[in-house]
Amino acid sequence: MDKLWTRDFTILTFGSVVSVFGNALASFAISLMVLDYSESVFLFVLFMVTFNLPRIFAPLLAGPLLDAFSRRKTIYTMDFVSAGLFIFLFFLLSGGFFNYPLLLALTFFKGTVDSIYFVAYESLYPVLVAKGNFRKAYSVSSMIMPLSAVMMPVAAFLYDTIGVAQILLYSSIAFLVAAVLETQIRVDETHLREDGEKYRFSEFTTSLREGIAYIKKEKGLQVITAYFFVAMFAFSSHSLLLPYFNETPGLSVMLYTLVMGAAVFGRFVGGAIQYKVELPKEKKFMIAMTVYIVSSFVEIGFLFTPVVIMAILMFTTGVLTVTSFNIRMSSTQDYIPDETRARYNGAFQMIMTLGTVSGQLIAGALAEVIPIRAVVVIYGTIVLMAAIFIMWRGRRHVIPIFNRNV
Repeated sequence: MDKLWTRDFTILTFGSVVSVFGNALASFAISLMVLDYSESVFLFVLFMVTFNLPRIFAPLLAGPLLDAFSRRKTIYTMDFVSAGLFIFLFFLLSGGFFNYPLLLALTFFKGTVDSIYFVAYESLYPVLVAKGNFRKAYSVSSMIMPLSAVMMPVAAFLYDTIGVAQILLYSSIAFLVAAVLETQIRVDETHLREDGEKYRFSEFTTSLREGIAYIKKEKGLQVITAYFFVAMFAFSSHSLLLPYFNETPGLSVMLYTLVMGAAVFGRFVGGAIQYKVELPKEKKFMIAMTVYIVSSFVEIGFLFTPVVIMAILMFTTGVLTVTSFNIRMSSTQDYIPDETRARYNGAFQMIMTLGTVSGQLIAGALAEVIPIRAVVVIYGTIVLMAAIFIMWRGRRHVIPIFNRNV
């Protein structure tokens, strides 16, 4: 078996860690600023929805293009753009300027940049993984986002001490470092078109249809996509947790960072376990299914428990959900041909974002008329029903995809 930590894989992983740290620091600080200025749960949720909106169309547009053009160049270009955007916001906010509509517009732009980046990243990542290393590679990938958890309490502390403008300056430096690192990737992108060959719009629309058609013809991918659409809808209720902790007596923003930090620390631990332990091929679907059921029950009840129990439950589901993430990502990315991967990832991300955005909007509206805990219970019940009536009922189509040696 070839080694996992090749030069290009190491560069992409390290660059991703740096950019994720910068993104997490800036995003949490800006979220706190919006919540303080707006003093409205709905306006806070609208800000988050605006960030996610581009993920409806941008991945679908980017997918076909990235199946023809350089994913490597796209990754570092998007990080350079993010660095420039945060520098601009730094100068804007340094003068004490705050304009909610302008911030929404810039957030929409950042969401577009991130959407394109993630399609390129998810499509390039498998190419840098040597055969037989998919399980370990996606264990590493699943640990990157949890590492950003340390930025939540740091962002909360820095927000109160140095202000959001300085935080954005540090974030722009992080993106700049990541982009420079990523320019050094030297992967041979075999999907690229030959020099001089033009990409006609008619081919683009054809490729776009092919991306959707690929999901339609694959029954297993249909079931997976349908379940995760509903799951993303339901788990979007987490957008209400920061306002809930901020407004509820006995709770606070710092306690929110600790509880959510426990969840992401759990994902980090789960990723480390996945890196070392190879799951039995024939049991992968049942393991994933168990995670979907357990995490649904936790979702329904965790806000009714003391903070310490919340943190324990979040840590536990973090360990479990990264296991199911690893199963889904490693198996589907190995299952899908390289020449189709970006189109599939683009279409999948678009559908997931439709679930997230619609879920956030409805959750924000419901939170204006009923308690936030009630909204979370309703959403948790929805994802439980999806696990039973979509994923379990469609198991015969999903098992051949999940139960693979990767």
